Parts: sequence; C-alpha cells; structure tokens
Amino acid sequence: MSNVPSKLRYAKSHEWLSLDADGSATIGITDYAQAALGDITYVQLPKIGAVLKAGDAFGVVESVKAASDLYLPVNGTILAVNAALESAPETVNSAPYDGGWMLKIKLADPATAASLLDADAYRNLLS
Repeated sequence: MSNVPSKLRYAKSHEWLSLDADGSATIGITDYAQAALGDITYVQLPKIGAVLKAGDAFGVVESVKAASDLYLPVNGTILAVNAALESAPETVNSAPYDGGWMLKIKLADPATAASLLDADAYRNLLS
C-alpha cells in the first residue's frame, strides 16, 4: 500500500498539500502517483509569481512510462518552486513528501484546503 501521511490533504488527481500556519502551502505528488509513473526523468514547474486556479495545470512530470500534467488543488500564487528537481527529478520517486516537493503557494483562501481529501478518504480512493 502507498504511503499516505495523515497530516496532508489530497486531490483526486494525486497531488498532496501541506498547509502552513502563514496561509501558504507546499504541494507535490503522492507516493501512489510517483509509483504509478515509474522512474521520473524530468519535472517542469511554473514560474514564481504565476497566479493559478484549482484544476489548472501547473507543470509536467515525465517518466520512463509516460508524461503527466500536474494540477493545482487550490487557487493560489506560486511563491517558490523546488529548483533541485531540475538536476535530480528522481527525488520525487525517493522522497515524494520531503525533498520531492514541487512548489509552495500562497493560497487565495486557506479554507479551501479543507475541501481536499483527508488521508482516510484518499486511502479509500486508492482501494
């Protein structure tokens, strides 16, 4: 079974979100998603300052199996991207919830994070 940390929120499209106390959030793809993709060879991320809506594609991840769009689970402005993934995209495979994070955003409305799946609901989605 995939690793599904209980402290995170999840999108049905397999992105995770960690809400910070200051109204920002860190986003990446789940352990399930990275395993389904296989060995990740490239990650394309958005420009800092981009304003995106929930459901907008914020980047692309390519693997030996496929290329997949990445979708923002909430409305927000890009504050930072994980530039280390440019030279080490495989970090998403080895540490999807730690070093493999993809971006940090300032949420337009932090309350919208509550609309995402909790860990139990995400586990149910996977089963």
